[in-house]
Amino acid sequence: MSQKIKCVKGVRDILPPEVDVWNFVEGVWKKYFSLYGFKEIRIPIFEYTGVFQRGIGEGTDIVEKEMYTFLDKSKNSITLRPEGTASVVRAYIEHNLYMESPFNKFFYSGPMFRYERPQKGRYRQFYQMGVEVFDDDSSEVEVEVIEMIVEALKEMGFNDYQLNINSIGCKNCRPKFIEVLREKLKGSMDRLCEDCKRRIDLNPLRVLDCKKDSCRRVVSEMPVITEFLCDGCREHHHRFKELLVNRKISFVENPLLVRGLDYYVRTTFEVLVGNLGAQNAILGGGRYDGLVKELGGPDVSGFGFALGVDRMVLALKEDVREKSYDYPEFYLAFLGEDVIPYSFEIMNLVRKNGHSLYTNFRGRSLKSHMRLANKLNVKYVVIIGENEVKKGCALLKNMENGSQREINISDFENFLVNYN
Repeated sequence: MSQKIKCVKGVRDILPPEVDVWNFVEGVWKKYFSLYGFKEIRIPIFEYTGVFQRGIGEGTDIVEKEMYTFLDKSKNSITLRPEGTASVVRAYIEHNLYMESPFNKFFYSGPMFRYERPQKGRYRQFYQMGVEVFDDDSSEVEVEVIEMIVEALKEMGFNDYQLNINSIGCKNCRPKFIEVLREKLKGSMDRLCEDCKRRIDLNPLRVLDCKKDSCRRVVSEMPVITEFLCDGCREHHHRFKELLVNRKISFVENPLLVRGLDYYVRTTFEVLVGNLGAQNAILGGGRYDGLVKELGGPDVSGFGFALGVDRMVLALKEDVREKSYDYPEFYLAFLGEDVIPYSFEIMNLVRKNGHSLYTNFRGRSLKSHMRLANKLNVKYVVIIGENEVKKGCALLKNMENGSQREINISDFENFLVNYN
């Protein structure tokens, strides 16, 4: 026997009925994106490498270690997208959306790619959904987006989440903090991991994002960025918190929250849930004023977030997962090949009235049909034998209470119309 072929390490198949849970999660978010005025944008899976180098920042782990980059046949450096914001900004600039479109709020969804060590909740092909808001630098739009997040989380049963917030300043006040932080970190270099030792000169803010215990202990001794905010950033952050309180949205100030990408300024945030261990951040984002200009566009502001669909699916409570399974409503059990033409008429009638139906054409006994119907967790089984064909009816079995009744076709159609 030849060796069984398998997925590449770090990727996986999403199979039924698990895919129903994914559809549920994605459906909830798309519902709220629409309610809050976001329009969908579909971005390519790969871009010229420079889009991510310039957009994300060459000092980040993503660009340095994690990108899937290759040369195409024209010797262009191409990268599978590791995140969505840089691509959306590129599209916003390339198509002059800042001039032609009345919309400045977009959402995207799809697979992203990073070469990381695979573990629970972290894959090399993972799935994100996200939003971007352009040309609005107000604290108000930030709170509107977070309010949308809160409403969507509630609908999915996440009532015990934690919203962490911070301000990481701007180009006017952050350089002073970076200078002080760099000097302090140099004094504790012997306690840092090799990556963080290198980051001190390249981008010391990345040290604050390190998850290693030794580095976390050093970071706990460092000054915090909120002590260095300029008047404009301090006022923006104060207004942001004031609005969150006004909207009764609870939050935790985390002065070490810098996120992992270079383009963020001022507001950063993330949402944590308690049942995912180390990988407990299910979404995060912030403000990125200056990124559009950095990539060759006008000097407009930007704000957004991305959510990890993989982790959100993992974090769902079991009762929510079970409710999201999209099992067929009806199963048709036919007894004998002679009744198949009539059975097709019944199946078409059910589907024409907007109800899902499953059957197994290899089933030859009522027992085998009922066994499969039970596995599928259907609500009703429609049984068709020679007697039902002769009478022009069907036998309808309620799988919840075990009752069954004979029903003629006209009454069956009325039942389907009124059935919820």
